[in-house]
Amino acid sequence: MDHILGKKKITIYDTTLRDGAQGEGIHFSTQDKLSYVKRIEEMGSLFVEAGWPGANPRDEEFFQLAHDLHSPQTRIAAFGSTCKVNESSENSEILLKLLASGAETITIFGKTWDLHVRDVLRTTLEENLRMIRESVAFLVSQGRVVFFDAEHYFDGFKENPDYALKCIATALEAGAAIAILCDTNGGSLPEEIARGVQAVMEEFVPEELGIHVHNDSGLAVANTLVAVEAGVTHVQGTWNGFGERCGNANLSTLIPLLQLKGDYEVVSEAALLKITSFSRFVAELSNAPFDEKQPYVGRSAFAHKAGMHVDAILKNQRSFEHMDPAGVGNERRILISDQAGKANILDRLRRFEPTMSKDDPRVEKAMLEIKELEHSGFQFEAAEGSLDLLLLRVLGELTTPPFEVLDYHVWSDPLRGELDSVAVVKVKVGQESVHIASEGNGPVNALDTALRQALVSFFPILEKSELVNYKVRVLDGARGTEAIVRVIIDTRLEREVWGTIGVSKNILKASAQALLDAINWTIYRGGTASHLLGHAIVVPN
Repeated sequence: MDHILGKKKITIYDTTLRDGAQGEGIHFSTQDKLSYVKRIEEMGSLFVEAGWPGANPRDEEFFQLAHDLHSPQTRIAAFGSTCKVNESSENSEILLKLLASGAETITIFGKTWDLHVRDVLRTTLEENLRMIRESVAFLVSQGRVVFFDAEHYFDGFKENPDYALKCIATALEAGAAIAILCDTNGGSLPEEIARGVQAVMEEFVPEELGIHVHNDSGLAVANTLVAVEAGVTHVQGTWNGFGERCGNANLSTLIPLLQLKGDYEVVSEAALLKITSFSRFVAELSNAPFDEKQPYVGRSAFAHKAGMHVDAILKNQRSFEHMDPAGVGNERRILISDQAGKANILDRLRRFEPTMSKDDPRVEKAMLEIKELEHSGFQFEAAEGSLDLLLLRVLGELTTPPFEVLDYHVWSDPLRGELDSVAVVKVKVGQESVHIASEGNGPVNALDTALRQALVSFFPILEKSELVNYKVRVLDGARGTEAIVRVIIDTRLEREVWGTIGVSKNILKASAQALLDAINWTIYRGGTASHLLGHAIVVPN
């Protein structure tokens, strides 16, 4: 890692694969974990807590395979607990499995809140101290580096500070390399975090102290910052804030925040530029929706909508941006909506005509057309593919459609099984007509499949694209089955994803509009027949 002169070093301990995987809807297979460890090398030197050996077959398998991983910068840690009540450390199945994992770094948690000792472990305070002391000492005697997670430390410190501190003293005296102070319930306030950290710093003067907080009060990032300001140098968290209940401290926010706003060295400058892409990789790997409103890494983080804001940002980015989005691998986005001014429209149009002036009459024309469409139910913030097709039509660059839909029919039979729908389409490309039928899992899937099969021989780029999301919103529920619906479809072409939109009282017609825009924009992005592409595709009634 490139050393950042004069900055205090912060160590990152990533628990996404363990604590993050405990979040609702989050799952990592063994192969996912192996891919994760390989990819996280680009983030530089940090700890990765990969699981609890013995807790489930998946974690057992990972640690067996991890021996063959070549990850010079990533230090894989195994997680577990102390030995059980009245159990010797040498005979503890938990500790023996941790040793068998082969991990050089082992993190074990122990109770530091007397409430847990009495009501959960149902043992004495002295026995709990014995469990901590002997578990740490045993693992250290076997040549392992031991981190001690002081579970529920801040709750324990508030109710019985002497005992909470005694637990930490016991772990350190037994040989733990570092103690990590845990706000396990996520309910502590910043001033409580500060007091708890300061007490440990004054009592033990540790060379390194860790922090691990949950987000149950929405304060995980703030509490971590407070802990760092109080002297903590080891920060635990998860990418995208994954974790049990409301999640953990979000590394996607914390890393750039500490390095760009604080006087700390966290990752290399090269790694910082990959924060956005890695955050998205983690979401994709876990099959979890990506929160686009995340600071720094979300698509909305540097998105501007109000006309006055856009006008200002184009003159001086500091007017409405706290940093250059490129610094974390993100980008500025100018949104187009009924709140947009000419500056918004002009910025978008300049993607196609870089020298266009604000006084060009096509800017006004595009703005009025967009506002009229949004008044009727269209919404282009999430449908940039349809928006760009509209703008290209306004520019006069796209006049003739690459294909024409002559006719289509779709019907469903729920008794047919999984492929319960059939679509028949007739399209015309140039002078050639194609008539084809296709089955699908639902009417939209059937129509999408039929259109692609009919067109792929003319536009091979369609083989590389796929529909990845389909959303329907009822715009006026009071009108019942006559309500207008808005359909937004997301399409992926290689690593690029865009949305297209359709609006109608007929959900199938709205879907067809969005599908046709998706196909047309795919053809345009692929450079196939781009000189022929037009937006005004006729959808038969």
